[in-house]
Amino acid sequence: MKNVLSFIAAILIASAASAQYRPRPDAFPPVEEDNAAKAITMATTPAQMANWDRYPTYSTYVTMMQQWATDYPTLCRLDTIGTSVNGRLILSMELTANPSDTTLREFFYSSTIHGDEVTGYVMMLRLIDTLLRGYGTNPQYTTLMNTTLICINPLANPDGTYRYSNNTVQGARRYNANNVDLNRNYPNPFSTAKEPLQQENQAMINYFNRHRFRLSANLHGGSEVMNYPWDSFTSLQNPHPDAAWWQAVCHRFVDTSHTYNANHFNDVYEADNGVVAGGDWYVITGGRQDYFNYYYNCLELTMEISSDKTLSSNQLPTYWNFLQHPLVNYIGEIHSLPGDTILDTNLAITATATKPALVVYPNPATTTLHLSAAPATIDIYDIQGRLQQTLPQGTTTVDVSRMPAGIYILRCSGTNSKFIVRRQ
Repeated sequence: MKNVLSFIAAILIASAASAQYRPRPDAFPPVEEDNAAKAITMATTPAQMANWDRYPTYSTYVTMMQQWATDYPTLCRLDTIGTSVNGRLILSMELTANPSDTTLREFFYSSTIHGDEVTGYVMMLRLIDTLLRGYGTNPQYTTLMNTTLICINPLANPDGTYRYSNNTVQGARRYNANNVDLNRNYPNPFSTAKEPLQQENQAMINYFNRHRFRLSANLHGGSEVMNYPWDSFTSLQNPHPDAAWWQAVCHRFVDTSHTYNANHFNDVYEADNGVVAGGDWYVITGGRQDYFNYYYNCLELTMEISSDKTLSSNQLPTYWNFLQHPLVNYIGEIHSLPGDTILDTNLAITATATKPALVVYPNPATTTLHLSAAPATIDIYDIQGRLQQTLPQGTTTVDVSRMPAGIYILRCSGTNSKFIVRRQ
């Protein structure tokens, strides 16, 4: 009898938990939302997007991006990342007031790699519009655009979003036209890819190779949580070396959102006040987040911003009200990154009051890494936190020709720095 009562109690506890917390919507297997009952209104012209309570048709989306580039030629430039399997454009708006300044920090926002997770799609469009309209009048926006190259890709999987027609997001689905989950398809440093690299992802990799992104975020829907790397491991198996920084950044995002809506970012059981290490939620491989964190000097975060993958369109302004400020603030985090002491690519090193004690070049490196004379021994770790070698004080060159491609961490005199090894 005692065992029976224990079993019943366990069922009741599990039922209560499931009532409070929704399961991960794209776990095992992914859940496809039924959008038939959603109040989805489409905008067939840019003018109909004025209140931001509609989803754009595909042609409206392209027209909006082109119109911003025409209306604000000194503040933005429209670039094509590539095309989808079905030939739709994958676009990026590049915003800065100083396009000729090659020393600007480079930031990247991307949304809707899963085609049915479209809240971020509209949030990114509205963010572009807000930054452009606010330049010169809003001090925060002005400073960010003066000091940063901000690149925004509102729609990474257009074939999934406009599955049935260019005129509606009704019936949008997670996968691309080849029925592949693009966020399980990146070359994973920790496992073998399950399917051939898809056209959309190859285009995104090529785009990253053309830039020097230091901070990025990939926007999703289906839950509300800030998911930081790694996705391929739990934090007990292999914590990210910048985990403490990630936690602080994510909590700032969530705390800002909570000042406008205390109920946001509360639906993931495993999270600490809306923040979770990816693998502690559930483990995946082939995700974009781990790929760019591992192979590029870019800290990428996964933002799950709405419990519904596809919001009823009249809810979009409400979500913008409590996402606008944290989304803008996250861009500013690029100016206080961990391991910032060695991002110098000059071919000549000169000691100045503004230069750090340890400087390296070239970065990325392929054969030889040059260092300024270090004030103490230097430990080199791989991105998984494993010690690779210790360099004696005064070392000025390191042979990296046999080191695997990826990001490495240098620790010297209590400070952390990073460099990239890249193969041709």
